[in-house]
Amino acid sequence: MSGFDGRAFARNLAAEPGVYLMRDTDGKALYVGKARNLRKRVASYFDRRDKGPRINLMVRKIASIEVSITRTEAEALLLENEWIKALKPRFNINLRDDKSYPWIRLSSAHDFPRVSFYRGSRDRKGDYFGPYSSAGAVRETLNQIYRLFGIRQCRDSVFANRSRPCLQYQIGRCSAPCVGLISQEDYARDVDAASEFLRGREDAVIEYLAERMRQASEALDFERAASYRDQIQAVQQIRSSQYVADGAENLDVIAMAGQGSEVCFQVVEFRHGRNVGSRAFFPGNLAAESSADDLMAAFIGQYYAERQPPAEIVLSQRPAQAGLWSEALTRRRGAKVRLAWRLRGQRASWVRMALSNADDALRRHQAERDQVGRKLAALAELLKLPAAPERIECFDISHLSGTETVAACVVFGPGGAERKEYRHYNISDIQPGDDYAALDQAIRRRYRRALEENRRLPDLLLIDGGKAQAARAMEVMEELGLDAIPVVGIAKGPGRRAGHETWILDDREVRPGPHHPASHLAQQVRDEAHRFAITSHRRRRAKRVQASPLEEIPGIGPRRRQQLLKHFGGLKGVSRAGVEELSRVPGISQTLARSIAEHLRKR
Repeated sequence: MSGFDGRAFARNLAAEPGVYLMRDTDGKALYVGKARNLRKRVASYFDRRDKGPRINLMVRKIASIEVSITRTEAEALLLENEWIKALKPRFNINLRDDKSYPWIRLSSAHDFPRVSFYRGSRDRKGDYFGPYSSAGAVRETLNQIYRLFGIRQCRDSVFANRSRPCLQYQIGRCSAPCVGLISQEDYARDVDAASEFLRGREDAVIEYLAERMRQASEALDFERAASYRDQIQAVQQIRSSQYVADGAENLDVIAMAGQGSEVCFQVVEFRHGRNVGSRAFFPGNLAAESSADDLMAAFIGQYYAERQPPAEIVLSQRPAQAGLWSEALTRRRGAKVRLAWRLRGQRASWVRMALSNADDALRRHQAERDQVGRKLAALAELLKLPAAPERIECFDISHLSGTETVAACVVFGPGGAERKEYRHYNISDIQPGDDYAALDQAIRRRYRRALEENRRLPDLLLIDGGKAQAARAMEVMEELGLDAIPVVGIAKGPGRRAGHETWILDDREVRPGPHHPASHLAQQVRDEAHRFAITSHRRRRAKRVQASPLEEIPGIGPRRRQQLLKHFGGLKGVSRAGVEELSRVPGISQTLARSIAEHLRKR
């Protein structure tokens, strides 16, 4: 129990709205809450009333409290959920949103912008459209953009090195700006039209295409005019097939289904009158005393902590402090946000649909979790572990004839794969094809950093390999002082048949067979490690293949590289050119020409 005097601390707080953060003796966040009156709210944790086992345990662990005063309770509500999202306190409900939402990105720092799928932080220059609920929704929209407007999808390095149109041009999905088959001005107009389309302004797009069709007709270019006519019909067809009636311009439908101690939230998004997808969430760390309206309010707070709320949010039930939430979300959006839960007509049918999906998703989630739990218990019994492992990590190595070696680490827990915890390691400074050295380097890098940053360690380490690989992994773990973590090597069976592997432990071998639940779990983990390793290796290899050797030459930037490629018709022409020919290119001096020739001659 900590020696923190909560009553004395609370007496010195202001009687103002704000947010409080409770930490334990290690500085880890325990709980984040908001209050209309900070002094009264914080003091209530330390009075003599019984608060239930969960809150009593939390109070015993408090070593310090931090507070932030806000101007209004609505501001406190928003700040509370930003802190919860960032700190993931132990005693707050956790949304467990382990996937970032995908976006469509339109690059802006290029004469011919590229439109592409994007996932990650939005700190790179460009215009972002979204977020979308699923990768499938993004790819469907991108296919429409490519087909309607011919915006390029290739990377800048590929674009700069093309000398002929690619297949995308041949099938009518790109206007081939890389080889000058469209002017920069016309391409810019197509980009503007695509932006309007992504913003849901189909009328503006149709007007633009109609004007282009009229100009082509007046120029007697009837083939181009017919192409614009087909584009107009395609936009109208897309709008008619995706538009949602009853004024659903921008709204979210949120439904909550519960079974036992678990709940599922299903979110269906409508943007610019279109259903752009749905997604299920399974919050963790639910308090037994939490009511349904409290859970709905907590979900709304975390869900919109990083997202722009729409004009209307349709709910399966009223959230706690609904009026305050409407005020807080209105402040975040900068325009009125309406929360609705007493529903009729079309909106009621949307909620029923979302509830049905939430019930189904929760049933499948529980069945999958129970199945994983049984497999973990069987694994613990097979390996004679003191308890079922809550965190399994598995390593695999991938390379092509010893080149571009990548080590992958995947993580599994009681809920299955924890993809947010996956990591890959680009291996360097080893002999090509030395899988033992690659495994050694990856394990050292991962667990040295885990120890330095006090990150969670695995309860069981699986190695995709035989006795030698397992022994090497055990040596490294022992050097790091982690020899208490069991290491198991899984060697492929006869004919590489799944389920017939030999499990190698420190002092014994086990062959669970193809029907043992632990064997099924290990196969799932190894397959995922293998998939992730191959994907990471292919990505690294593709990056090397796409890189231009001209990028390695000091003094050659994007503009000079493009001038060289255009002047000589591609990299092959540049490689064949002599110093005198190279120096005739504008911006290429004799010294730089010699450097280029020497560098390409060594390749």
